Amino acid sequence: MLLHAFPLNARMWEPQLDLAAGGWRIIAPHFRGFDGGDAKPPIVAIDDYVGDVIDVLDSLHVHEAVVVGLSMGGYVALAMVRHTPRYLQALVLADTRPQADTPEGVDGRKRLIALAEKEGAGAIAAEMLPRLLGDTTLRARPAVVESVRGLVTSNSPEAIAGALHAMMTRPDSTALLPKIHIPTLVMVGDEDRVTPPAVAEEMHHAIGGSDFAVVPRAGHLSNLENVEAFNNALADFLAHRV
Repeated sequence: MLLHAFPLNARMWEPQLDLAAGGWRIIAPHFRGFDGGDAKPPIVAIDDYVGDVIDVLDSLHVHEAVVVGLSMGGYVALAMVRHTPRYLQALVLADTRPQADTPEGVDGRKRLIALAEKEGAGAIAAEMLPRLLGDTTLRARPAVVESVRGLVTSNSPEAIAGALHAMMTRPDSTALLPKIHIPTLVMVGDEDRVTPPAVAEEMHHAIGGSDFAVVPRAGHLSNLENVEAFNNALADFLAHRV
């Protein structure tokens, strides 16, 4: 189960679909309202996304899954640890953090909500791409930059605003980390400015027995910025720990 980042959608996981060749059944849902989906009822909390994910798993008669969450998807994955751990066979936390937003972070989310409502998804893309993508991608991978821009602008302002509200009100998950006793992989791009490697390493140390992988020449969207390294680390984890 691949849970996507903000402000993208599930199509960001297309480079990971090749993992199906290894025998894995891959499910990559759009969060509510993303990529033209229906945003009603509106999202008010991260737990609303958890409910949607569980509805998808139940509808497909999937009782246990390896949950991979990147960025906002990681927040949802940690909320699943809190509320629905029986669905988790293993966990991958990529380019994410367990801490709640700081007051400054909440102010930033509010500013982005106002921007989305006033100027739309294009303005969100222009604002966020320089932070989401690593220096190597911004300098040398124009196709990735434009692909990410397209993923962002395909989403409605309502879906973006709902996700921002959910993220800025999410609880702190730090205390959950020592209670995670399933196979876990923590991943991070070495150029990630949003959730830097030091944050990921702290999370790795807090989760007993977890694996840790740094994706070289990648920023916050490591699965798109260095597909080969990301997929190799994920495939190795699935083969040897799950």
